Amino acid sequence: MAKKIKFHFNHETLNYEPIIQSLATKLKQVLIHLFSGISLGALFFFVFVSTFDSPEAKQMGLEKNRMQAQYKVLQRQLDDAQEVMSDLQQRDDNLYRVIFQAEPIPLEVRKATIANTEYYEQLLDMTNSQVVATTSKKMDEIRKQIYIQSRSYDDLVKLAKNKEEMLECIPAIQPVMNKDLKKMASGYGWRIDPVYRTRRFHAGMDFAAATGTDIFATGKGTVVATGWQQGYGNCVQINHGFGYLTLYGHMSKINVRNGQKVKRGEVIGEVGNTGKSTGPHLHYEVHLRGTVMNPHHFYFMDLSPAEYDRMIQMSENSGQMMD
Repeated sequence: MAKKIKFHFNHETLNYEPIIQSLATKLKQVLIHLFSGISLGALFFFVFVSTFDSPEAKQMGLEKNRMQAQYKVLQRQLDDAQEVMSDLQQRDDNLYRVIFQAEPIPLEVRKATIANTEYYEQLLDMTNSQVVATTSKKMDEIRKQIYIQSRSYDDLVKLAKNKEEMLECIPAIQPVMNKDLKKMASGYGWRIDPVYRTRRFHAGMDFAAATGTDIFATGKGTVVATGWQQGYGNCVQINHGFGYLTLYGHMSKINVRNGQKVKRGEVIGEVGNTGKSTGPHLHYEVHLRGTVMNPHHFYFMDLSPAEYDRMIQMSENSGQMMD
């Protein structure tokens, strides 16, 4: 088949003349057609890839959806576990440890996590790393809290085993023989100072009694201080353990020495009028973990309910202290 020859009309000669193309023109046309074809093909490929997923991409998408669903279920389970743990912690602090009069576990100890930042950084390089890292951190927190809670219950078991000894040690009787409550002179709280006639906080209870009246240790313990103390005169302090300490002031005679073991009801000295005192009496204090407590909470083994109520009323109404 003969090659077709293209003509163009020459207005000067008024004749049709054949079109003669140079090699450069032909090459240019080929390149234009080639570029147009490649561009159109790339456009169609981009549209196809954007619109339709490959089988591998579809499989990865399904896998990702399944993984995210599993993590959501795991997250709900972790939240439920943390809620249960929170309830156990509240029962531990507000019930069990209150019963045994034990300090609650500090919040910073409960919430402390294992500082393994290198491990978490490695997780961030994994697929779905943020989800994995968050879940792992929460699981570590729960593991730590469960460990602390189990240790707490171990402590409570020890406290339960020591309950009998604890009951022997807690101050639980009046420090002088006062069954008729006639020796109770001044209670705990804001009172009138007998010397300066101003209001001052009275950190204990005063028992008016004749000089030489026996003073009793109110619980089992160890004598940790004896002798003269500013404001208290001749004074004895007993450490009962479990956070309890009792103080006995203005004594005329001390019958115990430092380091001596004493039992509840044992005579440790005699009532006197030493130190800042306006008359023979015993000043008695109870401290729990360094805090001064109202002694009238600690006579439960010495008084009947009716006597206890009367003693509380009398202590609240006593306005002037004796020291």
